[in-house]
Formats: sequence, C-alpha cells, structure tokens
Amino acid sequence: MTTTAAASVHPVDQKLPWGRTIIYAFQHVLAMYAGAVAVPLVLAGAVHLSTEELIYLINADLFTCGIATLVQSLSIRNFIGSKLPIVQGCTFTAVTPMIIIANTHGGGAAGLQVVYGAAIFAGIACFVISNFFSKMLRFFPPVVTGSVITVIGLSLMPVAVNWIAGANPAAPDYCDPGHILMATVVLAIILVIYRVCRGFLRQISVLLGLVIGTLIADALGMADFHAVGEAAALGITTPFAFGYPVFEPVSCLAMTLVMLVTMAETTGDIVAVTEIVDKPMTESMLTKALRADGFSTALGGVFNTFPYTAFAQNIGLIGMTGVRSRYIVAVCGVMLMILGLFPKMAAVVASVPTMVLGGAGLAMFGMVAASGFQALSKAELHKKGNIMVVAISVAVALIPIGVPSFYSKFPTWVQIICNSGITIGSITAIVLNLLLRDAPDPDEEKLLFSDKKDA
Repeated sequence: MTTTAAASVHPVDQKLPWGRTIIYAFQHVLAMYAGAVAVPLVLAGAVHLSTEELIYLINADLFTCGIATLVQSLSIRNFIGSKLPIVQGCTFTAVTPMIIIANTHGGGAAGLQVVYGAAIFAGIACFVISNFFSKMLRFFPPVVTGSVITVIGLSLMPVAVNWIAGANPAAPDYCDPGHILMATVVLAIILVIYRVCRGFLRQISVLLGLVIGTLIADALGMADFHAVGEAAALGITTPFAFGYPVFEPVSCLAMTLVMLVTMAETTGDIVAVTEIVDKPMTESMLTKALRADGFSTALGGVFNTFPYTAFAQNIGLIGMTGVRSRYIVAVCGVMLMILGLFPKMAAVVASVPTMVLGGAGLAMFGMVAASGFQALSKAELHKKGNIMVVAISVAVALIPIGVPSFYSKFPTWVQIICNSGITIGSITAIVLNLLLRDAPDPDEEKLLFSDKKDA
C-alpha cells in the first residue's frame, strides 16, 4: 500500500503488522477478562450450579464473547455490526433479573432454560427495534455526549477499586495494604513506560504493566497458577447444553426491558468510542451496533450464555494507547474464542491477580472520564442550562455507585434502570437537555437589559 493510500484510510480501518496486532489484541483480552467471567461466576453461585457447570458457563461465555466481538468489529454484510473497535461482553445489567427468573423457575438447569428462552426473545426484540431506537441519536449534542462519557468513566472506577480491595468485605485480606501497594506499583510501571517510551512500547504500556506486575506478584506469593494444572485441555461449547429454552411470557418481557436498558448503555458506549477514535457517529452506525447486541444476545441464549453489550473498559484502553484499529479488536475476538475452547489457556489469563488488574484499571477507566471532559470542552458550558445538565446527570449517576442499595425498596423494573449509573445518568442528561436547552440564561438577560438601558 502506498503512503498516500495508507493516509487515506481512517485509523479505525487500518491493518497493522501481524506481530503488533496480536500483542495489542492480547492487551484487550487482559483488560476485559475479569469482567467477562464475572457474570457467570455471580450467576452460577446464585442459582446453585455445580463447579462443572460453572466451568462450562465460563468457557461458553468466552467463546460467544469472541463471536460477538467479531460481529461488532467486522460486521455481517454491513448490516449487523458497527465496524468499530468494540469488545463485546456480558452485561451486568441482566444479572439480577436473570437470577430472579432462574430461581423463580426452580434454579439450576431448569431455571437456566427459562433464562435462555427469555434471552433469545429479548435479543430478537432488540434486533427488530434497533432501527427505531437509533433515532434517539439526535438527543446527543456535545453536552449530553460529554456527560455520558464522563459518567461511563466514573462508573467504571469502582470496578478497578474492587479489583484492588477484593470482592468480599468479610475476607481477611480485604483492602490488604500489600494489595494496594501492588496495584500502586503496577500503575507506576504503566506511567513510567508511558512517559519514557515512545511508539510501540508506549502503546502496550498496559500490557507490560500487567505482565511485569504479575511476575512481581508471583515472586511475592500473591499469584496462584494452580488452576492451570487443574483445567481441562479442551472444552467444546454445544447449543442448548442445559436443555431446550423455555419461553415464559413474563420472563421474556422482563428480559426485553433489560435489553432496552442495555441498548441505552450501548448507545452511550458507541458515543464514547466514536469520540475517542474521532469517527463521526451516524444513525446507521448506531443501528448496526444495536443489531449486533440483539444478534449476540439471541446467539448467547443458544450457546448457554447471556445478554451482550459493549465493554467500556476496552474503550478506556483505546483512549490510553491511541491504537484505534477494529482489526485488532477482531483478533481479540478470535483469542476469546480460542480461550473458550482451551480452558488451560483461559486459566493462565485468569491467574493474573485482581490487584494487578486494578492498578491498570485506574489508568484505563480514568482515561474514559478524561475523554468525557475533553468532549465537554466542545459544549457551551458558559450557558447555565448546559452546566445543570452536566451537574445533575453526573450526580444522579453516582448515586448507585456510592450507595448500591439506594433503590433496593423500589420495584424491580425501577432497580433495573436506576442501579446502572450509566443508564440513569444518560437518561437524566437527555431529559435535562430537552428541558433546559431553551431556558433563558439570567446572566444574558441582565446583560441584554443593561445594553438597552445604556442605549
């Protein structure tokens, strides 16, 4: 390819040398792995699945994550998939409703049959209505876009903090100073590499920080690789492994509501990605992205997994490294499929200590929030209405982050919407922008009145 031709290709559509592509892709895998396996881990314990069933769920999840990522980044016939560097993973928004649905219908495999029936139905519904849902793009001016991206970054921060502190407050090593110090060391390594190095090494600063951090943690006895030896050599995901899906009407409607919330989250994520990669967002692009969500969610119901959405942590990685090629994300999808087929390889990745991931997460998620600040710089923040949009939407988004049980006494459908800081923050920003965008600015009125008086 000539220099002129290469320059004419947008960075999102550039194909980089294979060696670098594989390294960049593996960096994406490490960034999203913990989040990818978290949903099956939480669900399996809540619906009383066996250890063998949990392992199967994780393998199926990784395999289908890979397919979903390939569809989103490469597209199917330019009809399904946004052709953006977006890694797909299971959404946490669906966890509580899925647990309720499964346990209401007996738990275990029987409960999962109802969950998968609801997921297939909701995925198809999402696919069908995506064209109509994407019409809301006109409600995303810079003040809303900046607010949403900022909210995404701030909402991810507790994820990194919990990786460092530990998932169980009752555990003796919760908030262990050694873990916090280890995370600080990883963050320092990433910052030093980012500051001192240039080009390729700077772009893989997160990967190098994770690798060096894991080696240090292992030397200090803070890493555990015994799961690698215990994992099976091969794990094949087959359709309907827990039985054929059951399409129970109330469960299907509940999961469809979950997908509507997920579509709102995906819209925010797409806005964030397009802002970071500097590629104008279009209604058609959003429609194709939402179709990919619906397609992947329905496919997940077939392959024993769960509803899918864009993974915001990988958006932060793109912002930090500046590597924007969607083909790198596509290779990440292939790697996820391979991890789903070979549990021993997945176990190696899973052995990266969470406090090491947390140190890297602080940098990545902070970059998402910083991208939001950058987007807000394009908004007319001197207008009082715009300032209120930012102030209130961010404040409302932080409520479920600061007090997770804040909405616990509200109906389930309210909790589904409000327990997601990204969703409630985005909805608040859109509504407030509609209400306040034409509101008179008191300062401008005073200035106008003063000018008339002088005249």
